[in-house]
Amino acid sequence: MPEFDVVELEPADHLEPGETAPDFTRPLVTDEFWEDRSLAELVDGRTILVFTPMIGSFVAKYVWDELAERGWLDREERIVGVTASTPYGISRFLDENDLPVEVFADPTNEIAADYGVGHDLDGMAGVSEPRLAFVALDADRSIESVWVADEWPEFPDYEALEAEFGLD
Repeated sequence: MPEFDVVELEPADHLEPGETAPDFTRPLVTDEFWEDRSLAELVDGRTILVFTPMIGSFVAKYVWDELAERGWLDREERIVGVTASTPYGISRFLDENDLPVEVFADPTNEIAADYGVGHDLDGMAGVSEPRLAFVALDADRSIESVWVADEWPEFPDYEALEAEFGLD
């Protein structure tokens, strides 16, 4: 069993329900290809953004495995990842793990910063990544629900998250 310290993160100043999710354009990656897409053109119904740390981290692997096991990837809602990884790394991760999802590549972590869910990595000046976060949007990009980690690593109570996000 790997050992690691639980780190309490600084409070997040994340977007709240009722606010409009900021638009952005980044490479949208699948296991087959990637292309620049904007959030505005992607959202055509209920969409859940899943912010994860670097795509190869155990946190990201655990979250995507959990969502697949719970059937989130087969739902009517569009599940879209956001991570501070490159398109190459994301594509490889999705292919190796046979995950049929779309993930925005944001190596500069600007999207997480705009959504208030970024955090600086300890001991690495100028390096940040998204904290684990889930943001549910309606078809107009209005935020319906938000869950944001307060610690690293921290995972949501998935049953409570599903109830709050209307996925139960």
